[in-house]
Amino acid sequence: MRANENMRTKTQNIGEQLLKNRTNSAYVLNTLENLGRLPRDFDGRCLLEFLDNESSTIRFLAVKNLGKLRNDAFLVFLTRIAQNDPDTNVRREAVSAIGRMRKPDTKEILFAKIKDKDPKVVCQAIRGLLIFKGEAGIDAKLSSLIDHENEMVRQVIRKEYFAEKRKIYTQPHPESYDYLKNVVVNGDTIETMKFLQDESVHLTFTSPPYYNARDYSIYPSYKAYLEFLRDVFQEVYRITKEGRFLLLNTSPVIVPRVSRAHSSKRYPIPFDIHHYLMEMGWEFIDDIVWEKPEASVKNRIGGFMQHRKPLGYKPNPVTEYVMVYRKATEKLLDWNIRSYDNKTVEASKVSGRYETTNVWKIDPCFDKIHSAIFPVELCKRVIQYYSYKGDLVFDPFGGSGTVGKTAKMLDRYFFLTEKDKKYFSYIKEKITMDLDDQFPPRFLSLNEFKEVLE
Repeated sequence: MRANENMRTKTQNIGEQLLKNRTNSAYVLNTLENLGRLPRDFDGRCLLEFLDNESSTIRFLAVKNLGKLRNDAFLVFLTRIAQNDPDTNVRREAVSAIGRMRKPDTKEILFAKIKDKDPKVVCQAIRGLLIFKGEAGIDAKLSSLIDHENEMVRQVIRKEYFAEKRKIYTQPHPESYDYLKNVVVNGDTIETMKFLQDESVHLTFTSPPYYNARDYSIYPSYKAYLEFLRDVFQEVYRITKEGRFLLLNTSPVIVPRVSRAHSSKRYPIPFDIHHYLMEMGWEFIDDIVWEKPEASVKNRIGGFMQHRKPLGYKPNPVTEYVMVYRKATEKLLDWNIRSYDNKTVEASKVSGRYETTNVWKIDPCFDKIHSAIFPVELCKRVIQYYSYKGDLVFDPFGGSGTVGKTAKMLDRYFFLTEKDKKYFSYIKEKITMDLDDQFPPRFLSLNEFKEVLE
């Protein structure tokens, strides 16, 4: 009881000091920023002085502290700010404060803010109105926003009113099918995936073949190449568990010129495949830049170094992209995490040093058998950051098998497909069996894999 009285006395004194030092912007800013929790009977009238301050930050903090009181005596002031303040963050905070009052007489004010020019303000107004969800008038007006021009607004309304009922799977989210664990299939990846059940894998990490840059990746046209990748990742989407990740390693590729009379062609693969992935339901999460040492890449700057003529500048490409996508879901990441038992969560935590930026400096790998292989360090980071121990990690373009080998090393299971028999044999040599393997690696033709399923 005495602690509460001391808090009231302290905050009331702060209110008096605020008014006394109203012209000292630094003092006002620091005080408002550090007010913390306020007692319900705090005299918020001292904050009204700052609602018209020339500093948008001070106005924002004044509104934020008024909102803590949830006192409808200040509704008229908050409404004026919500309607007229030129700063969108201040308007949004005012709408938030109005919504937190949870009073029926705030409905019309919040409905008016649905027409605000800033989608963030609109979403905040929707949040306040959802308190009254279930009332016919509320539901009718909010559900009509499914046709709103802004995608953020549509997403909120879709989740609240139009979310599809997802199929209920008998397999628990953290588990995967035993017949897929530590398996490499020598076959076309799309044909192979057709035999997999929906929501079978936890994580996909892959680097698709580069367009017409290797003997094993010749396509009749760039359009045909992109459409092939579209079909692959449509199947990957189907077999990926709800809310889980696809990481795609790609980079622009150069197709050499036919002769000195023609130009070489550079194809922006990461940017062209992106819109296909978005259309099929993947949500873009992050772009990670894989940076290699300059000495490890082909020199394109040589000509410019000699002549230094503008228009002839061609930098050495030392980066590739690792694009991060997540299968669309209405559920938050916490739902995925809570699906695992505490022992698995603790065992899967990333220990030691970890990368804090989206620029990963990793040396590339070179190999006599495969001309474009993943570095183990790249695989290691992806698998540790985007999966749990016991998860099933998939690579539709198995290549040299580094994803499988690394997954196994990190106590995950792997499932790989590889069409080329030479690379399939190489994977077989690279991934070895350990005595304590519960699921020893299996290397199957597509027909043999079909027999396993029967």
